Amino acid sequence: MTTRRKLIAGNWKMNGLKADGIALAKGIADKLASASPDCDLLVCPPFTLIAPVADAVAGSRLAVGGQDCHAKTSGAHTGDTSPAMLADLGCKYAIVGHSERRTDHAETDSVVKAKAAAALAAGLVAIVCIGETLAQRDAGQTIEVNRSQINGSLPEGANAANTVIAYEPVWAIGTGRVATPAQAQEVHAAIRAELVKLIGAAEAGKMRILYGGSMKPDNARELLALPDVDGGLIGGAALKVADFWAIAESC
Repeated sequence: MTTRRKLIAGNWKMNGLKADGIALAKGIADKLASASPDCDLLVCPPFTLIAPVADAVAGSRLAVGGQDCHAKTSGAHTGDTSPAMLADLGCKYAIVGHSERRTDHAETDSVVKAKAAAALAAGLVAIVCIGETLAQRDAGQTIEVNRSQINGSLPEGANAANTVIAYEPVWAIGTGRVATPAQAQEVHAAIRAELVKLIGAAEAGKMRILYGGSMKPDNARELLALPDVDGGLIGGAALKVADFWAIAESC
């Protein structure tokens, strides 16, 4: 049996000004200084806050990541941020393919794959997001959609050390609706089975698959106890130290 260390990742989305972000990050880092939850902790602030947050938690066990990156290292891409720039600010991770990026910016699997590959090339761990919409779930296409997205979005050279998968049922993000434990485990198991085909059983058994649909302190323990759920990609609950810490302690 492979033991996968859980990862609790906070996606702050487009929230927070400098003082807020520093206070939030320091609050989490201070908790980590005096306790050791059975998981790794990561915060992904908006780009404007990465540098001050990384400075504020330097030397702590709290990792910092970006919410997105461009597929190119540099060039004429106004408003975009390269993986090398994220790494330069102290990031260890980059989220790619979040459903809000796929929806708001029409990102396709191939775009997500290119971004993930660029993140790996820059030495970052790519958190590759996949998940179905409510219409797709209601049509009975959940497993098919997630298999297709993992095949289209996983970069060459992905392994358990440099890549994390985040399953985020789109219908459960910010809605308060959560996949039942049975639903979450079914999809996570199907994703892992697909990873076996793509990267082999050994790496698939070690790769972390996070749940990313309205995980909160009151449901985290049940979700994190599932055999194929290896952590959470947390949205709203990541914006409060107490809530984020309670989820970490649920590990």
